[in-house]
Amino acid sequence: MHCLALAGYQTYYPRLRDRRIRHGRRVELRPALFPGYAFIAVELQWHAARWTAGVINLIMDGVGPARVPDAVIAEIRSREVGGLIELAPSLPLRRGARVRILRGPFTGHLAIFADMRPRQRVEILLQLLGGEQRVTLAKKDVEVVR
Repeated sequence: MHCLALAGYQTYYPRLRDRRIRHGRRVELRPALFPGYAFIAVELQWHAARWTAGVINLIMDGVGPARVPDAVIAEIRSREVGGLIELAPSLPLRRGARVRILRGPFTGHLAIFADMRPRQRVEILLQLLGGEQRVTLAKKDVEVVR
């Protein structure tokens, strides 16, 4: 990014604010929102950016570099607080929590979280056929309902 700035390109490398507790101490990590990727403003000559020191490659859209709409960049920048993006914390999966099924034949149904299973799977209790049935789904296929 330093070399791109020296070459006259405007760069943007969005970072997250990640607060954690390590060894009993609160720490703030600042990982990249898109690790290994940065946005650069290219107006005419993108070839110079492609061959700048430290640049591995440009994401191409056919013959030229891919364009990210200005509205997308503005949306990412609008979420910054003090130069870092703060993501809303996700609700934890706890036994008895109400969850919504996001994918599959039961999409949209509400269920109760029962337990975690190996390989990023969850077990839920679903109201089917007049009773509660245990169903195992991928963790990404359910979300906690407030």
